[in-house]
Amino acid sequence: MSRRKRGIVFDLDGTLIDGYEGIATAVNAARAAFRLPALPVDDVRGRVGAGLSHLMAETVGADRVAEGTAIFREAYDRACLAGSRPAPGLLETLDALHDRGYAMSVASNKPAAYSERILEGLDARRYFRAIEGPETAGALKPDPAMILACLRAMAVARSEAVYVGDMALDAEAGVRAGVDVVLIAGGSSSPSELSATGRPVVASLAGLLRVLP
Repeated sequence: MSRRKRGIVFDLDGTLIDGYEGIATAVNAARAAFRLPALPVDDVRGRVGAGLSHLMAETVGADRVAEGTAIFREAYDRACLAGSRPAPGLLETLDALHDRGYAMSVASNKPAAYSERILEGLDARRYFRAIEGPETAGALKPDPAMILACLRAMAVARSEAVYVGDMALDAEAGVRAGVDVVLIAGGSSSPSELSATGRPVVASLAGLLRVLP
């Protein structure tokens, strides 16, 4: 880390939560509408992170993105809470980071309205100064817009912030935002993809407590 940190911006899926079951349920609802076979959750996991249009192009086809997105949203609206589990140690880790004085926020390629609902349902919304997504920031990661919006909301300088995610894409977004990055294993990117970024990798969310004093 370049200096003492005051603010943490988190990704959501694969970082704070395991929401892949809910996403897979909605993906497979869209695939069923086109008479395509269901995909296993682990297959969907590796496709998540670059935004819904990208996910639909990969799972139902580039020519069906608009229709697939509409079906996905309807199904995900019903499945997002039941299909999302907290990362191990979520509330305990957020409590500890809060007690250490960190301001916290969320920047995810998931629409912010879903992120808000899920975090409320997991009793974690109260920890975050801001929840940003592509529809609030105006761009998808790796564009840095949503991370920078979080920094403004927290009143934290780039040099005082760290972005925490689970994908190589998150590392790129953090670099473009001018902040340090820590990656958590077990999300959408493989261990080799995470290692290739050259950024610190921890095995779990709780591992942040060893990295952030």
